[in-house]
Parts: sequence; C-alpha cells; structure tokens
Amino acid sequence: MDVDGRDGGEASRLVQVRFVTKLQHPYKAPNASIAIPGSLTRRGLSIVVNDLLKSRDSDWVAEPFDFLIDGELVRLSLEEFLVAKNISAEKVLEIEYIKAVVPRKQEEPLLHDDWVSAVDASHPEFILTGCYDGFGRLWNAGRCSHVLEGHSDALTSVSIVNQKGEGIITVATGSKDRTLRLWKIDTEKDEDQDTRIRASKILRGHRGSVQSIAAKPSGDMVCSGSWDCTISIWETNESESASDAVSVKKRKVSSEDDEAQLEGEAATTLVGHTQCVSSVVWKHPETIYSASWDHSVRSWDVETGKDTWDMFCGKVLNCIDVGGESHALIAAGGSDPILKIWDPRKPGTSAPIYTFSSHSSWISACKWHSKSVFHLVTASYDGKVMLWDLRTAWPLAVIDSHKDKVLCADWWKGDSIVSGGADSNVNISSNIPL
Repeated sequence: MDVDGRDGGEASRLVQVRFVTKLQHPYKAPNASIAIPGSLTRRGLSIVVNDLLKSRDSDWVAEPFDFLIDGELVRLSLEEFLVAKNISAEKVLEIEYIKAVVPRKQEEPLLHDDWVSAVDASHPEFILTGCYDGFGRLWNAGRCSHVLEGHSDALTSVSIVNQKGEGIITVATGSKDRTLRLWKIDTEKDEDQDTRIRASKILRGHRGSVQSIAAKPSGDMVCSGSWDCTISIWETNESESASDAVSVKKRKVSSEDDEAQLEGEAATTLVGHTQCVSSVVWKHPETIYSASWDHSVRSWDVETGKDTWDMFCGKVLNCIDVGGESHALIAAGGSDPILKIWDPRKPGTSAPIYTFSSHSSWISACKWHSKSVFHLVTASYDGKVMLWDLRTAWPLAVIDSHKDKVLCADWWKGDSIVSGGADSNVNISSNIPL
C-alpha cells in the first residue's frame, strides 16, 4: 500500500504499525502490521484505515477516525508524537482507531427574539431555553410549544427540575428581576403552538440578579447563585392548594391572578463568596458546587451549610460543571479564557490537572457529557463552541455556527450539542458518535 505523501509532506522514515479497534464489523481492519510514513498526521492515518477497510469491503464509504497510542489521542504527526512521548519506533506500534468525535449534521436553528442566555437539554424530548426578552420557552420537534410568561427582566438560567408524572414536567427559571419561578408544564396538552403559561410559584429573597440555578437530583429542591454573593436553597414541593399552571389564553390576567400565585422563601442561604456567584451545580444530593467572580470554586455541604473545599484560580469565573471519572472532576471557565479542571480527591495542590486554552475570549459555559468520562463541551464569547477530550490538549471539534457571542451550551440525547447566543439563535449540532 502506497501512502507516501498522503499528508503532503516529504518522505520520512517508515514506522511499523498495527491498527486495532474496539469497533464492531464492518469497522474491523486487517490485523497484519504494515509500514507507514512517520510524517502522517491524523488525516493521513484515517486515509490508511479507510483504504484497509475498503480492501475488505468494496462498498465501504470513507469516514474520519481518531487515533489513540497508549491511551492518548494523536494530534501531531506520528513521528512527532513518538518523540514527544518518548515511545520507541523500533517495534511494531499498536494504534487504536475510533470514530472521530465531530458533529455530522447541523439542524435548523431555533429562533428567538433576543439573546439566548440559558439552555437545559437534559430531557430527551424537549429543550428548555431562557431569553433576554424575559420569556422561557419549551421546544419540541423544532417548534416552541410553551412560553413561560411572568418575569419582568431577562432570564439568566433555566433548569428542568423533574417529571411529576405522565407528561408533567417541573422547570425552574432565574432572572435579573431577582426572582426564581417554578412552572408545571403539561407536555401532552399541546392545543396550539406557543401556549403561554404562568408560574405556579414565585421564589423571592435574593437582593441581586439570579445568575444560575440548579436542581437537586431528587427534584425536591433547587439552589440559586446571585449577584448578592449568596447561594439560596429552595423547596420545590407545593401545597395541595396550589393550582396548576394554565394557558393564559384561557383566563384573564389581572393583579388578582398574580397575587394568587404561591410565593416561597429560601430554606437555607449559603454565605462565603465575596462577589457574584455566577454558576452553581447540584450533581450529588449532599454537595453543591459554585463558581464566583471572587476567583474561587467552592463545594458546600448542604446539611451544615459550610464550604468543604475551595480553590482560588486568580481569575473571574463564569461557569462550572462536575463530571468525568466517578463524577468527581470540577471544570470551570471564565475570563482568562482557559478551561481548568481540578480533582478535589487530590489534596495539597491548587494546580488543575487539565487546562485547555484554545478559546480566545471569556468562557461562558462548560458541560460534561453525562455518560463519557472523557468528553465535555465549552462555549465562549469568541463565538465558538468546542468539544474536548481529556486525552488531548486540542479540541476535537470547533463549531462556529453562531454569528456572535455564545452564552450557553448543553448536551442533548447524548449525541447532540445545543448552544444559544447573542445572535438570538439556538443551534443544534447532531450525530456526534461517542
């Protein structure tokens, strides 16, 4: 097989390799060792594997692959990688190939009337968005099925809290109007498009804009971070007298209606941050994680209200998420704009175990994949969404479908990335093989 010059470079020394994979038929290439130029990069290696697969199946349609050597993704030429990792090329080198983790399709954008500041795509059927026009929206099959109406200022955060029963979901929204609101949505009662509903409960108590909200895994509580430097914890359970949220089209909206809405106060307030609490995460029932403009990342014991771990990174932080191995790694991004990842299980050091620095402006969002310990996505004011793998310092994919700052991002259905931004669009990049 002649693979010289596949990457456009000069002839280099040959390296004996064997390509292996955990992929099933028809992705199994011949197992024999072959000699290939050391100058080949990922593109050239992908061409070689596709040629091998085509030799077994004449109908094979070429597709891109990624390559692992000793568990690390190859992002240099083969020769440069071996030198950098001090790997001998004297013996047959085993190279594992996997499907390239890049979006294969760009869906039609979901259009909004103003900046899209928040998105929650944790539900497999729906996408929940928050917008600077003051409305929340629930999207189903590419159309807006419900509009959440009632906030008096821009929405900053949204969260799908739980599913209460057949077709009923509870969601929470946070706003610059200093309130959180809880909504019960009957997703099966879809009489027409853009059904407008009002909140079933208003949560008051913050003295500044609500910047971030997160639901407890059980769904019976939510927490919120605010410009007032505090984190508040709220109960989502409602009394039996609480009336369901209904379509505003079916009732007259008046001051009496507003007064009839339930109101709630914070069950607990966590104090310790000295500037805006920009992001909160509640992945474990007993622990809340937070990031702040005071340059710190903290974890809080929910029962005692005390911070149990803190890390200062010297920069304003915008976002935080917890995931990776054992759901224990903390990723945070902000103004520098370097994504940093810490492992709190390794005491005695303030240094992150991973740093990713391909963005050129503030990082506005970071989100771990729920089922992969390696993958996470970031969004940035530079207008780009990037897909990362812990096994390489370079992004796996750069999505530049937005025309302005990207303000939020999330995974949807395991193989799609949803992002919203200052171009008033929610974009969906789909068919990502993980």
